[in-house]
Amino acid sequence: MSQFNRRKFLEGSASVAAATTLGTGASVFAPAAQAQTIAFKPEKGAKLRVLRWSRFVQGDIDQYMKNVAAFTAKTGIEVRVDNEGWEDVRPKAAVAANTGAGPDIILSTNDDANLYPDKLLDVTDLAEYLGKKYGGWYPAVHAYLKPDGKKWIGLGLGSAGSMMVYRQSQLKAAGFDAFPKTTDDFLKMAQALHAKGTPIGLALGNATGDGLWCNWLIWAFGGKLVDANNKVVIDSPETLKALEYGKQLYATFIPGTLSWLDPNNNKAFLDGQISATNNGISIYYAAKNSTDPKVKEMAADIQHASFPVGPVGQPTESHLFFNQMVMKYTKYPQAAKEFLRFMMEWEQFDPWLTGAGGYVAAPLAAYEKSSIWTSDPKNLPYRDAVKNLRPAGYAGKLGYASAGAGADFIVVNMVAEAISGSKTPKEAMERAQKRAERYYKV
Repeated sequence: MSQFNRRKFLEGSASVAAATTLGTGASVFAPAAQAQTIAFKPEKGAKLRVLRWSRFVQGDIDQYMKNVAAFTAKTGIEVRVDNEGWEDVRPKAAVAANTGAGPDIILSTNDDANLYPDKLLDVTDLAEYLGKKYGGWYPAVHAYLKPDGKKWIGLGLGSAGSMMVYRQSQLKAAGFDAFPKTTDDFLKMAQALHAKGTPIGLALGNATGDGLWCNWLIWAFGGKLVDANNKVVIDSPETLKALEYGKQLYATFIPGTLSWLDPNNNKAFLDGQISATNNGISIYYAAKNSTDPKVKEMAADIQHASFPVGPVGQPTESHLFFNQMVMKYTKYPQAAKEFLRFMMEWEQFDPWLTGAGGYVAAPLAAYEKSSIWTSDPKNLPYRDAVKNLRPAGYAGKLGYASAGAGADFIVVNMVAEAISGSKTPKEAMERAQKRAERYYKV
């Protein structure tokens, strides 16, 4: 995909200006001189309603609402914010798009915007302004929200990095001084941990965020849902190798992962039931801020690492992407764009990144300068989640088909069926192939 060409990520963008650090530790970004702040003129009597996903870290919603209050104080525009689980935002957003009524702004996940692009307000002017001012949008943001290469159908908000979260002491007890860098060594580690009675666990239910490890598994062995021409190719020798590997890995899992949704591995890890999982920084955040002394003590033992590299010989990172969509039916399009501009400016966005404790990696290059990434060395692995993100519709062009296939958990279901033994790998691949072809119609 041309939009996912890293060499183009600074195209049309100003260079990132240097950040300076005050004695208090707060970072101040100096935008490029030619990128002066613009403002959209809100409609008279404007009121806004925002639907967003529920927080996984308390500091996220606390700072977000402070920023909302600051916007209202500045503009006089009342903003109502509704919070729903990831799995609930998607259907509510679809209903709003199809009925032409509901929230003015929706914060959703992955490429949901491509399910109804004609129902979304064109925000190209705002996206280009922010890109020029803050060092450029990363390639994956272009791929998700500028699918035709011309018009922006939404704004990137960031990404919750799907990194490996593990107990350092338990890895050492199993004979590993560092987290493995290859899939072969990863399997050996998982087997050793299982033998020690400290198993790993990865979600195999319809988990919007934590189920993304299944993309990594398939890609690591060279498999993919579709090729560059959007032809479905999931039934392949490469996918078969991934699933055969997955069967060996699944044998080391704690029981019950077939029903795990996004909260389950957090609970299992903090309960001491598992030694490693894939997750955002929310597990570490919860441990650091826990009022339970035993859980708080665990924070020092928690470490983060990237997923190991498979036979393809390169990282294949899949992270949960967050978007911001303005619905075309809104009565207050200028107010909506002004709200998003305000929320994305450094003065609001950097405190939000900090408040969220590194849970969200930013979609704009300038925010690599945020002090949140260096204030705690355990935060740093999450910084480049958007920068290194491979879109879920790889290797094809994103659009309705990729969004629909992702929302239908085709890859996750295939992996769950094959590695658990409920279907043979071949049967699971064939079923996934047929399901995907319903979306990717020739």
